[in-house]
Amino acid sequence: MKPTTKRRRSAAATKSPSTPDGSPTILQFRIFLKDVSPMVWRRVQVPSTMTLREFHGVLQVVMGWESIHLYQFVIRTVRYGSWETAANSPKVELDDLKLRKGSRFLYEYDLNIPWEHEIRLEERGNVKPETRYPNCPGGDGNCPQEDCGGPKGWMWRQDNAFGYEMVEDLATTVALFQEISDTNSFAMMHDPDRWEEFRETLERIDQRVSWQGQPFERRNVNERLRQGDHLVLMHQQM
Repeated sequence: MKPTTKRRRSAAATKSPSTPDGSPTILQFRIFLKDVSPMVWRRVQVPSTMTLREFHGVLQVVMGWESIHLYQFVIRTVRYGSWETAANSPKVELDDLKLRKGSRFLYEYDLNIPWEHEIRLEERGNVKPETRYPNCPGGDGNCPQEDCGGPKGWMWRQDNAFGYEMVEDLATTVALFQEISDTNSFAMMHDPDRWEEFRETLERIDQRVSWQGQPFERRNVNERLRQGDHLVLMHQQM
């Protein structure tokens, strides 16, 4: 009978701690996007009762993705994610995964050319009455564009966003405004050929600016979480 008692105690010891009032433990994770530079990372705090499907939605919001591709988590070699991938259901709660402080796992988004996110459990804590969860207390780095060719495509765009062509287009734009200033007239804008050239130049500049990705704004991220955007994105796939 003694071995049985020991097994029962061991099983009880592996359960995640709970707060005295019965509220769920808060898990703090750090996420960073692999194979890109400069570093793109986020920190999130979520209830331990949150499912992986909901956590997927949270990651989409805090990273800046649009949830238009398939996804999967790889935790101890077990896959959870979109049903099209034949992975296990992501309805499992984070608490049931028995993650320890320092545990790491993988989150992949857009499985054609995967964006790999390494996720590490930093802390377990109690609910803070003044904080609404999920919560994003920090992060840095722009989110890449969707469908830009994965990390390699993103790095190429970073390297070329302000290349020679951008400098040339900016110089053309400056020259145009200088002409308008010198002549004190917008007459050149009535020239169809010159107007079309100017329009195309602005489009190229705008496109290269978009290559910089979506800037991270913590307040905006937390506002979206409070509005429940993650509960929409956890289902949205195309």
